[in-house]
Amino acid sequence: MQTGLFDPITLPNGVVLKNRLVKSAMSDTLGDGYGNPTPEQWKLYETWDRGGVAASVVGEVQGDPRTIEHPGNLVLDPGADLEAFRALAHRGQATGAALWLQLGHAGALTPEWVGMPKAPSSLNIEGIRCDALSLTDIAALPDRFARTARLACDLGFGGVQVHAAHGFLLSQFLSPLFNRRQDAYGGSATNRMRLVIETVEAVRAEVPSGFCVSIKLNATDQIIGGLTQEDALEVVAALDGRGLDLMEFSGGTYFPGAPAESDGASSGPYFVDFARTARQMTSVPLMATGGFKKRADAEYAVGSGAVDCIGLARALVLDPALPKTWKENGPDPDFPRFERTVPGGITAWYTASIHGVASGDASSPVFYPGEAVEAMSARTRQLGQRMSSRIAGEAE
Repeated sequence: MQTGLFDPITLPNGVVLKNRLVKSAMSDTLGDGYGNPTPEQWKLYETWDRGGVAASVVGEVQGDPRTIEHPGNLVLDPGADLEAFRALAHRGQATGAALWLQLGHAGALTPEWVGMPKAPSSLNIEGIRCDALSLTDIAALPDRFARTARLACDLGFGGVQVHAAHGFLLSQFLSPLFNRRQDAYGGSATNRMRLVIETVEAVRAEVPSGFCVSIKLNATDQIIGGLTQEDALEVVAALDGRGLDLMEFSGGTYFPGAPAESDGASSGPYFVDFARTARQMTSVPLMATGGFKKRADAEYAVGSGAVDCIGLARALVLDPALPKTWKENGPDPDFPRFERTVPGGITAWYTASIHGVASGDASSPVFYPGEAVEAMSARTRQLGQRMSSRIAGEAE
């Protein structure tokens, strides 16, 4: 019998997700600027939980304030406001959704004016300049991810996702364009994936079996010289049997000048065909994220066996209760079209919309993408000042 969107799925560790619709990670930037969750963030994930998702992934949770992707990221370490994190775990799972933290490290994409950008290799390109990580730096990374995962488990979250996509640190290691090392962590595909495998194994070893461990991978970097689909399939095969409960596939990179598939004109899902091929490489359940705008596309992707779960992001900003809407045969979300925009404008518009959902006002913002960029920039400066003061205080 064909699998449906609202059939439960049992993950390899025995955890049951109530349906096949997962809120994929987005950088909501709703942290307090010092790395802690806010009441608005509690409300946001409570809203998605009540909306019927099987699981939600909190985007960009760092284990070190010096490696953030954005000043509004959460930072989970022993100095964090653990009660605020515990409240997030409780509120985001109150009616049956699992809440997972996406464990990140921005690497070269860490804002230089806030943190400490470093990459597999030194870089000096438009908008990005950083030094290479030393072997000592690299050796410490798996344990740092593992300790953050252990904290997440202790605080009541249902799982974690290792972020190895979109051009952030682990993704940089996988990419031959950004990883030009000549040691055990660079060169061949086997060496470039070494840190990702060590990180997954360290996380899995640190948490109990009932705690979910997933990973987000690029199907392709969508940039000349970057990770190809052939490379990505090698990573998928190498990760089989490492204790993962779910693999999520996305694509693209935030490096300057790189195309972003999610901002493209294509109206359909992007990575289902890749997942169909990857199915032959692994027994781990698979999820594709990107371009799912219609229920019919999601039903086909799951029903055909290409994927086990559907990752939803912007669609859940437009309709936070989309799983319930689809289950009741309601309409697909109405994606906006803008006559004019600016670089980063679409992302800023959706970020502003996320903040509307968090405030209890799910209606779309009335401003244009350019105005959203201005509003988000002002907030970013304020949050950046707070994070800079935290880092400076810890350095004293």
